Amino acid sequence: MITLTDIAYVRSGVADLETAVDFATRIVGLELADQTEPGVAHLRADSRHHCLALVEGVSGVLASGFTVADSDALEAAESDLERAGFAVRRGSKQEARSRRVAEFVGFDDPFGNRIELVSQQETITRPVAFSRPAGITEFGHLCLDAPDVHEAYRFWNGHFNARVSDWIGDAACLMRIDPVHHKLAVFQGESAGLCHMNFQVESIDDVFRSWHFLQEHDVEIEMGPGRHPQSTAVFLYFLGPEGFTYEYSFGVRRIEDDAAWRPRTFDPDEPGSIDMWLGPVKRVSTQRPAPMTGTHSTPRGADK
Repeated sequence: MITLTDIAYVRSGVADLETAVDFATRIVGLELADQTEPGVAHLRADSRHHCLALVEGVSGVLASGFTVADSDALEAAESDLERAGFAVRRGSKQEARSRRVAEFVGFDDPFGNRIELVSQQETITRPVAFSRPAGITEFGHLCLDAPDVHEAYRFWNGHFNARVSDWIGDAACLMRIDPVHHKLAVFQGESAGLCHMNFQVESIDDVFRSWHFLQEHDVEIEMGPGRHPQSTAVFLYFLGPEGFTYEYSFGVRRIEDDAAWRPRTFDPDEPGSIDMWLGPVKRVSTQRPAPMTGTHSTPRGADK
């Protein structure tokens, strides 16, 4: 069993780096780290060096990163995955530097989502210099797509320490790797992809202030404001450049008594099962994987 200690980052390929960075800073509110790597923009939301890397090149999600405890844990994970039949590639020093980790390995899940396991992700003690006062407190969770969420759960629970918190029928599996209700979700989709990237905010007021802000700046709001009954979080989903969906949320449930929790199943067609406030519900956009050549992506100058 591979123990994931946290989520680490999302890497997304973008055809128009300038526009994507402008949106992530001016609209979402993330801090743009010092640009020391041509063609790569690192964006920060909490103590991580970055949680989102925008890589100039072919548009599409490149990888979702998760941390393990240390180098020994990474080596053991690499061996476990290889024994299970996965083609695992160890990243080069240059690639690890781009991710601001000591080392990492990458592989594709059974559905085509690129997953990276990392050791020693860099921490920054300086407070985040947010680009606007959105109230962001941390990178909250990420959501992937898979054709079958039950098969996806068998993968994540069979190889990793992911436990199901709740089901939304055959439409979604919400999983935890720590007391937070979900750090990882898998939604039913035709193929692999990144459904959305979530940022927790400090208060419900931040959600509603951002709602007005996004409307004023003609940003497409995909769903919300609303409240999910599973996690109790107040949510707001909105669409950025190149099919990348962002989410703000506040008030996520914590499951402190892990042994006592029993996963629940919600019918996605039942009113209130997605939004307790009974607002309009829709499937948010998914950023599909960037085209790959062998085991490598093909953005310009970054993941060589």
